[in-house]
Parts: sequence; structure tokens; C-alpha cells
Amino acid sequence: MHVNSSEPSVRIPVDVRRFPWIRKLASDYAYDFKAVAPFFSGDPADRGAWAEAIARTHAHDRRRGDIARVIGQQQERRDAPPRAREHAKLLADPRTVAIVTGQQAGLFGGPLFTLLKALTALKLAEQVSRDHNVPAVAVFWIDAEDHDWEEVRSCTVFDSELTPRTVSLPARPGADPAPVATVRLDDSIQTAIDELERILPQTEFRPSILAELRRAYTSGTGMAESFGRWMEHVLGDRGLLVFDSSDPASKPLVSEVFTRELSMPGQTGKLSALAGSDLTARGYHAQVHQHDDGVALFHLQGGRRAIRQQDGGFLVGDQQYPASVLLQQASEQPSGFSPNVLLRPVVQDTLFPTICYVAGPNELAYLGQLRGVYNHFGVPMPLMYPRATATILDAAALRFLTKYKLPLEALQPQDEAALNELLKTQIPPVVEESFTEAGRTIESQMAHLIEAMPALDPTLEGAARSTLERMQRDLQTLHGKMIQAAKRRDETLRRQFMHARALAFPNGHAQERTIGFISFLNQYGPAFVERLDEELPLDLGRHWIVTI
Repeated sequence: MHVNSSEPSVRIPVDVRRFPWIRKLASDYAYDFKAVAPFFSGDPADRGAWAEAIARTHAHDRRRGDIARVIGQQQERRDAPPRAREHAKLLADPRTVAIVTGQQAGLFGGPLFTLLKALTALKLAEQVSRDHNVPAVAVFWIDAEDHDWEEVRSCTVFDSELTPRTVSLPARPGADPAPVATVRLDDSIQTAIDELERILPQTEFRPSILAELRRAYTSGTGMAESFGRWMEHVLGDRGLLVFDSSDPASKPLVSEVFTRELSMPGQTGKLSALAGSDLTARGYHAQVHQHDDGVALFHLQGGRRAIRQQDGGFLVGDQQYPASVLLQQASEQPSGFSPNVLLRPVVQDTLFPTICYVAGPNELAYLGQLRGVYNHFGVPMPLMYPRATATILDAAALRFLTKYKLPLEALQPQDEAALNELLKTQIPPVVEESFTEAGRTIESQMAHLIEAMPALDPTLEGAARSTLERMQRDLQTLHGKMIQAAKRRDETLRRQFMHARALAFPNGHAQERTIGFISFLNQYGPAFVERLDEELPLDLGRHWIVTI
């Protein structure tokens, strides 16, 4: 399908509170920020909060030149686009601020929401630079030290029939929980790309997309590096800085965070638990629960292993360490350590001059547990901005929803209840009214009969009630046959419903969390990113239905 840039896109806003999967914290964050204000550093809808975040970041000392060099070296290895390299150099400027987001290194870029996160960060960086007259860059943090291979080894796309099809790299049964960054791709990556080629519908864009994938994902290359190359191909020309968090060169810049965590073991967990209890008491939910003896660090020697306190020292797997030994390691060999979910934001904002983090709805909950943790480490907590959220529909699906005034969320259930309700509205009112009237008449007349029966023969009352129930069942059966007749008569409507549902909620799941954005790049080409950039406003609390 060719996209004519002169053809207008369409966008329709949907209040996120309508979606059953949006929890109270995320909805209040957008619509009642005062209720959650104690857990965050400022309201992103308030221009003054941005000015304050910039001031806090400017006042905090960071090794700006060092992180600029680390990213520059990563970009050199990945052959990043010129604009991305120019933006990386800006990090050395003491006035520069960063909008950061991140995600795991999902195969072929991962689901659509990964792209939406990155685009939100880019748009915010542009807005901050324009509104506050400071250099602002967008940073994408590859969570390369996550060890959940199952999370990243697959990519789901639409085939030509809009059936979700999943392409996967082989599982790693029985493997140690090693960071994804340690995984080197083998020949199975070419097999996966070949399979993707067979599944993706033929479009004028498919050959160039597959060629770029084959350049980014090659045997012998690291999974995280390949992901970084692909993200830079898609968004590097817009200035996105891609950062591989597993880079050993970055670890000395945060060694003090690691040693502080080990010097006061359990404090991060306690602070986040206190905030979690406060959230729960206010009717929200706590996202992260850490063991009382847990340390917010992983040890990377021999895998990615949790560190726990034991008898004044530390336990890593089955191995015990005196506290002084692990502290010395963290100071002198920081590349052997990795932050867990509670400490990762502090590490991130120690490295980068972050004024805002772009978060998904579930991330907001655990970030709300970290204000005390940021204070504990003396790092300014950035603003949190919910990422853009969208469903991509074609013109036919949008026309269907608009014509029948069907809410988007009605498409999620995988039964036919919404379709049946819709079909009912297509039945001439006189027919439905006649059924309703017939039901009332039967019930009314039979009620009189049931009342009169005991005077004639008390044993006939039960028979009369049974007759009423049978008549009601028969009428309901006839009504059902009428609905089926309507289905047959209007098979077009049924096909339209199924088409829209397949697009919006593949297998009953939100499109943006299920379908890889490569599926849409294949369908619409480079115009897809351009149109999303144009059509997604920086509005809190809105989900956007977008046609390209």
C-alpha cells in the first residue's frame, strides 16, 4: 500500500479511563494529579514544573563529557546516522537536558509501544528546547541487562489476512539467567528474517525493510547491538540517542551508586516499600515488592544473580561474600554489577541530565515508589510523562466504528456479544417492538390465568407456570432465530466488525502491546513514522485512534 503524503491522516481521541486495563494510578496521573502528587516530582501538565526540573538538573553535577564519549563510541560501532551523533555531542554541554525512555531489546524493534515511547521522547525534547530555550535530547535506554529472553526473542506481525503471526528465535532452555546483552545471534536470525519475509504482506516497502533488518541483525552480533542499530535506522535521523545500558564503559560513572547501595543494604527496598504501602492506603497498587534482605543490585559474574544480605555479608546465588569484598568489587570492577528495577532509574539519571522519563502505564506505578529512593541517593527525580498510546486502523475500520458509533473498547472481547448488540440495532424497530410487546402480553395474560387456576383446581397452577416458561422460551428462541437471520442478511456488517476487531485487538490484546511496529512500517513505509510524529499530540490521558 502506497501512502500519498497529500492524503490527510485521521485521529480520534479516546479517554483512557474507558479502558478496563488502565489502573487508577495511571488515570489519576492524567486527570487528578493532585491525588498522586506526593509520589512524584511535579505535574508534567504544568509548565512551571518543567522549568523547575531543568533547574534541578542544571544544578546537579554529572560527568557529562564522559557519557557523551560513551554514547559516541556506541554510535561509532553501530554506524549511527549523523544527526544522532550530533545530538550525542550535545550531552557534553552543561546546559543540555535529556528526555529519557527505554525498553528491552525486543526482536526487530518489539511491539508498537516501543516506537511510541521513542517518538514521545523526541516530541518532548523538541517542545522543551522550543519552550525553555535549552538544548534537549531524547535518549532511548536499551534495557540490555534484563535476562528475560522469553520477553525479547519473538516478534508478532499481521499476515495478509490480518492474522497475528509470531516469528521467534530459539528458546534457551535451562540456561543461566544471563543478560540479553550477552546473547550473540547465530544463524537462526537469518531463518527468522526469512520467515518474516514469508509472513509479511507484499508491499513496495518490504524489500528495503528486510534489507535493513539483514544489515542490523547478523550472525555474531549481539542482540542488544542489533536492536540499537535497527532503532537508529528508524529514528536516528530524528536525533534519537540509543544507549546500550550494558556497556562496561558506562559503569565507572555510576560505581558510587553501586557502593552506596551495598553500604546501606535494604534501604532502597524499605523506602520503596514505604511508598508502596502509602500508595495502597490511598487506593492504588504497589508495583514492586522487594524482599527485606534484598539488595537493589544484580551480580553479573556467572549470569545475572540477585544479591541478598546474610550474616553481615552478602549471598550471591550459593556463594557468600564478606561485605568488604563486594564493596571493593563494586568500586573497582563496577562492570560486574547491574541495577534492578528500583535502582535502574537512579543509575539512568546519574548518567544523564534527565528532566523527564517517558513511561508506560505500568511503569508509573513503580516509579511512584521511588521518590524517597532518589532523595536517598541525592539524585534529582525527573518528571514522568506517560507515553503516547495509539491504535492504528485503516480507513475501512475507522469508517465502520464511526458509522455505527461503536466504542473502540467494544472490540476487545473475543465473543460476539458486541456484534449481536450491533446487529440488534439494525433490525427494524417495529420488529423488536413487536417481540417486546408479545413478551409483555404473554406474561400479563398468563399471570391472570395462573391466578384463576387455584379456584378451579390447585394442581393446575404448576402446569400453567410451566406453560408460561415454555412460551417465554419459545419466544426467546424465535428472537434468537431472528438475530441469526439478521446476521445472514447483513454479512457485510459482520465482516466489517471482524476486520476492525482483528486490527484493533489481535487475539483480544491491545494492538500496541502485541504487534511489532515493523508490521506497520511494511504496510505504510517511512510515512508511517512521519505521520505518527505529526498526528500524536502530547496530550495526557488520551488514547488515539489513528489512520495513516
